[in-house]
Amino acid sequence: MKIVIADYGMGNIKSIISALNYLGTDNVIVSADYETLKSADKIILPGVGSFRKAMIQIREKNIDKYLEELVVKNNKPLIGICLGMQLLGTSSTEDGFTEGLGFVNGHCIKFDNTNLKVPHVGFNQLKTAADSKLYAGLPNESDFYFTHSYKMVSEHDINQSYCHYDSDFIASFEYNNIVGVQFHPELSQKNGLKLLKNFIEKF
Repeated sequence: MKIVIADYGMGNIKSIISALNYLGTDNVIVSADYETLKSADKIILPGVGSFRKAMIQIREKNIDKYLEELVVKNNKPLIGICLGMQLLGTSSTEDGFTEGLGFVNGHCIKFDNTNLKVPHVGFNQLKTAADSKLYAGLPNESDFYFTHSYKMVSEHDINQSYCHYDSDFIASFEYNNIVGVQFHPELSQKNGLKLLKNFIEKF
């Protein structure tokens, strides 16, 4: 199993590698190179920071074109983590309107309830779909670790799971070979490790 973490300069990469190594996946490469991404069995799109800055760097490195070919056209499995999940959507209002990769129909907006503490940080429970492959073997309302100020919203059926923070928001989605999680599985202890294991084995 070869896993490549798409390297555009923004992400909690060390923690992801440690989690994958713990699961017995030692062939983990961090790269923005097309041939390396092409050779991967699975791709991870990490992310911490600004949506706009991330998209600028992704486009500068042509990672958007590589992922369009490998993931959308050739069905290579990919998981986006935190900002990486948001980047898979159509757009975000962070730092002004910015177009995303557009792999799924989802738009990112800031938590708008002024009574909420933003960013949303800490462990929180999920409501998961019964037919989810990502949460196989995990009970409904398992908790995962979040840290984010923007949330994804969508009116399309992308097999979402939800988290409640004032109102429900999309905590993850499964769309064919494309998976996104708003939380950090690599920081979510046993539940996060199980989820990463499911991604490796079931997608």
